[in-house]
Amino acid sequence: MSGRWMGRRFSSFQIIITGFLAVILVGTLLLTLPVSAKDGQWTPLSDALFTATSAVCVTGLVVRDTAASWSVFGQAVLLLLIQIGGLGLVSITAFFAVASGRKISLLQRSLVQESVSAHQLGGILEMLGFVFRVTFLAELVGALLLLPTFCAAYGGEGVWLSVFHAVSAFCNAGFDLMGERTGAFSSLTGFGDRLGLVLPVCLLIVVGGIGFLTWDDIAVHRFRLRRYRMQSKAILAVSAVLILLPAALFFFHDFSGCGLNERLCLSLFQAVSPRTAGFNTADLNAMSGAGRAVTVVLMLIGGAPGSTAGGMKTTTLAVLLANAFAVMRRRKSPQLFGRRIEEQAVHSAATLLVLYLFLTVAGAMVLSVADGLPMAACLFETASAVGTVGLSLGITPGLGLLSRLVLIALMFLGRVGGLTLLYAAVQSEGAELSQRPLEKINVG
Repeated sequence: MSGRWMGRRFSSFQIIITGFLAVILVGTLLLTLPVSAKDGQWTPLSDALFTATSAVCVTGLVVRDTAASWSVFGQAVLLLLIQIGGLGLVSITAFFAVASGRKISLLQRSLVQESVSAHQLGGILEMLGFVFRVTFLAELVGALLLLPTFCAAYGGEGVWLSVFHAVSAFCNAGFDLMGERTGAFSSLTGFGDRLGLVLPVCLLIVVGGIGFLTWDDIAVHRFRLRRYRMQSKAILAVSAVLILLPAALFFFHDFSGCGLNERLCLSLFQAVSPRTAGFNTADLNAMSGAGRAVTVVLMLIGGAPGSTAGGMKTTTLAVLLANAFAVMRRRKSPQLFGRRIEEQAVHSAATLLVLYLFLTVAGAMVLSVADGLPMAACLFETASAVGTVGLSLGITPGLGLLSRLVLIALMFLGRVGGLTLLYAAVQSEGAELSQRPLEKINVG
C-alpha cells in the first residue's frame, strides 16, 4: 500500500518513517527554546536533537539529566514525545480522526495496520480503539499505584512524578525525574528495595512490552490459552523465560550480598527493565561481567511486535530457536505450538539478527575509536541504543558529536524497525518469476 504526494509514490513504510522524523524535528525545536530549559537559556541543537530522538524512539539515553536540565514545560514536551513514540504518530492521528467522525481511507487503515503490526486489515479500527483503551487504562492504574510511594517521599510533587513515570514505563522509555532528588543520572536507584515502586513499574513495562495483539487475545479468550494465536503463545512463553532465567542469575550471583527483600526487588527489576525500558535500580557498573553480558542480550532481544518496546523482538528469538531445533531434528520446516512457521518469517528473523549484531558491533567500534572508550562499555551503549532501552554505564553525557550521531541513528532504526527501514529504502521489484540455477554450499 502506498500514497502519493506531489506526484511521487510513497510506501507505507516510508510514510511511517517520515512521520517519526517529523515528530523528532518538532520535538527538537521545542526543546531548544529557553522555556524548555530550567536555566531559561537556549539549549544546544545537538543536545535537543539527541533528547528528542531518545524520547520519540522511547529509548531513555540522555546527555542531560532530565530533572535537572528541563523545566516543567520541557518535561511535558518529553512526556508528549514519549507518548507519541510509544503509540506511533500514525495510530494517534488515525484515532483522533475517527473520534472526530472522519472516514479513514484504505491507505490510512494500511498505515495503522503496519503501525500496530496487525495480521489483517479487517477490524483494524476496532483494534486501534482497543490499543488506546489499554494504553490509557494501564497508565492510569500505574500512576495510581505509584502515588503512595512518590507522594510519601515528595508530597504534592508525587502526583506529577507518578504520571510521568507511569507513561515512561508503559511506553518502555526509561526517562526519569529523579536527578534532583537522588542524584544526577541516578534513575530509580534510590528505590531499589521498594516493592511499591518496583512491582508497578515492572508490570507497566511488561504490559507495554508484550504487544497489543497479545492483549487482544487475553481480552477475548481469557485463560483459554489453546485459542491464542501462535504469536501470542510465543511472546508469552519467551517473555516468561527471559524474565525468570536472568532474575535467577541476578538473585544468586550479582545481588547475593543484599538482604532478601532488596535482593528480590533488584533481581526482578534488572531482569524486566532491559527489555526495553531503561530504568535501573542498581549500579550497573558494579554488576558482574556475566550480569552485564546478559543485560546486553536482553536489550537486543527487546519486546514484542506491535508493542511499545523495541529490539529484535521476542518473536524473532522464538523463530530462530524453532528453526535451530528443526535443523537439529532434520525437520523440513520449524514449528511452534503445533503450527508450521512460514519460510519468510525465518528469513526475516535471520536478517534481523545479522542486522542488529552488525549495527551493535560497528557502532561500538566507532564510539571506541572516536572517544577512546573501552569496547565493552561501547557495546553496552550501542546495544542499548539499537534496542531502544536507555541503560548506560555512564558514558553517554561525555560522548563527542560523531558518537552522538551514531547513537541517534541507532535509536531511530531501533524504534522504526530494521525491516521497516530496509523495506522503505529498497522498493519491491514484484514477484520473482524466475530463479537462478541451484548449487549446494556447505555450512557449519
